[in-house]
Amino acid sequence: MTSSVLLSSMGLQCKQSFVRPMFRFCLLANPILNTVLLYEMYRGAGEENFFAYVALGAGLMAVWSAICFSSAGDINRERYSGTLALLFAAPVGFPAIVLGKILGNTFLSLASIGISVATAALLFGVPVAVASPGYFLLALICALAAFAAFSLVIACLLTLSRRTELYMNCIEIPLILLCGFVYPVSALPAWLRPVSYALSPTWAVELLRMGVWGVADPAAFGRKLAVLLALTALSALLALALFRAIDRQVRILATLEVR
Repeated sequence: MTSSVLLSSMGLQCKQSFVRPMFRFCLLANPILNTVLLYEMYRGAGEENFFAYVALGAGLMAVWSAICFSSAGDINRERYSGTLALLFAAPVGFPAIVLGKILGNTFLSLASIGISVATAALLFGVPVAVASPGYFLLALICALAAFAAFSLVIACLLTLSRRTELYMNCIEIPLILLCGFVYPVSALPAWLRPVSYALSPTWAVELLRMGVWGVADPAAFGRKLAVLLALTALSALLALALFRAIDRQVRILATLEVR
């Protein structure tokens, strides 16, 4: 039953998201603008592999924007539509429905990477070259899972909040900068790097870039992949614990719609 609910929630979310003008902008226009911006940043920086930082970075920025706005924004939309309490009390469970929404937007956001790659290749002649396609595909699958799990935690934290729009806009850009979407984490101040490496998107970005550059050391790739999977599992467990805590609080206070 849970799998059918996930698929139904994903399908419905894809249709609802694509109808919204803001989501279409994040999905279609954002990767083009990000690609142009990053190309202008890097063309005089002496960086030879534009694909790893320009096309891939712009695509991942758009992916994160789409997932971020879905994890926070969909909770807010359900609240103002008066359906949040109904979803929360559904027999299949609120986490399964929210996960389906996030997976639906994650699936749609894959188009952003393709748009960024096409923009970089057509407008700027950036060569589309992935030195280790097998490793890159594995890293991409694990990266999307990590983004979805991380977004699930955000959705949990914002379920009881009435300021989801404020927090949603506050976490997008800082996380893009903190996790190395635009530049390497080594460019961050030393005191900030431990925070960056505690977040799963940081490892996802590093693995994807390794796949683009070529994996010369499979053992190093494996170690980073193990860290990414561990952080993804930790995010999923944290989200489950938060959902249970929220469930207890909602049943006691009955303030899901008005907090």
